This record gives sequence, structure tokens and C-alpha cells, in this order.
Amino acid sequence: MPILKFFCPVVLFLFFPPNIAAQQSIASKISVDFEKSIIKYAKESGNHNLLLAGIKASDLETILDTQGPFTVFTPNDVNFDMNTKQKVKELVGVDNEEELQSVIGYHIIAGSLSASKILLALCRGQGKATFTTITGDKLVATMSGLDIILTDNQGNQSVITKADFQQSNGVIHEIDSISKPIKA
Repeated sequence: MPILKFFCPVVLFLFFPPNIAAQQSIASKISVDFEKSIIKYAKESGNHNLLLAGIKASDLETILDTQGPFTVFTPNDVNFDMNTKQKVKELVGVDNEEELQSVIGYHIIAGSLSASKILLALCRGQGKATFTTITGDKLVATMSGLDIILTDNQGNQSVITKADFQQSNGVIHEIDSISKPIKA
């Protein structure tokens, strides 16, 4: 908690500086691709094939391609362990739309939450912030050193490894593992 007491004022100053020129400088460095939706980014990245297969099979593709804004926490293909990769392939193969929607929806929050907004919520919550996914489940954000940790309602944790891939209909944050476990 001591790092958070130091970190919050620094975060607030860096992301919300009092100087307009400084705000414009920071805004010009934020990468926003207004031509790509979350789905188009995932397709072009080449690193989210399992996610895309699950999204297609769960009938969430249209929503994530046209509606929003959304915040998506997603592992890339490398961060799925072998058992999870196999289970996703099985679920896609048997067309289990309901379970896929539950797992994928657990990683989506309505609204656009940049890393700075998550950090601000952590500061306001004295080191803890709770977000509701589109499935109605809760993800709790905390900090460990400089890492943002997401914890699901079963205690499983994911670390945001890359943040703020801004798209036309929201933002993507890469995490190191899936949050909601897939039923065996």
C-alpha cells in the first residue's frame, strides 16, 4: 500500500497534468486507430486467433466489430496454456455458444477504460477497484508493484502485460492468462 500512496499523486499528475500544452503532448502520443474495431485489430495482430475463434463461435463478432465502447482484457495466443487451448478448440468445435459467451464476456467491460482510468479508479479506491463485466461478474483490480492485477470471483489472477490498444469502439489490454476458468 505505501507504493500506492506515492504512486497515485504521480499518476494523477502524469495523466492529468495542470498544463494544457502538456495535456496536448500526452494526447498526441496515445495510439488510437479510429479505422479499426476491436475485431479488426485482433484479426490483423495475428496473435489472437483463439480469441477470434471463440468470438465467432459465440456470436459476439458483430457486437465487438460495430458497437461499443468496450474494454477487452485478452491474452494473446501464446499466453493460453495447452489445456486451455485444447478446451477452447473443443468448445468452438462443438458450437457451445453459451459457455463461450460466458468466458469471453467475462473479459469485456462496457465502456472504454484506458490504463490511466484504471489507475485513477485504483487511487480513488485506495488500491482496489471493482469493474462489472458484460456477464454481470466482477473483476477486481489491484496493484502489485507497478503491475495491474485483475482478480475474478474465484480468485484467479491475470496481469495486464500490454495496455491501451485504442480502437474505434474501445480499448484492448493484453493479459497474461484468462480470468474465468473454462469448465472441464
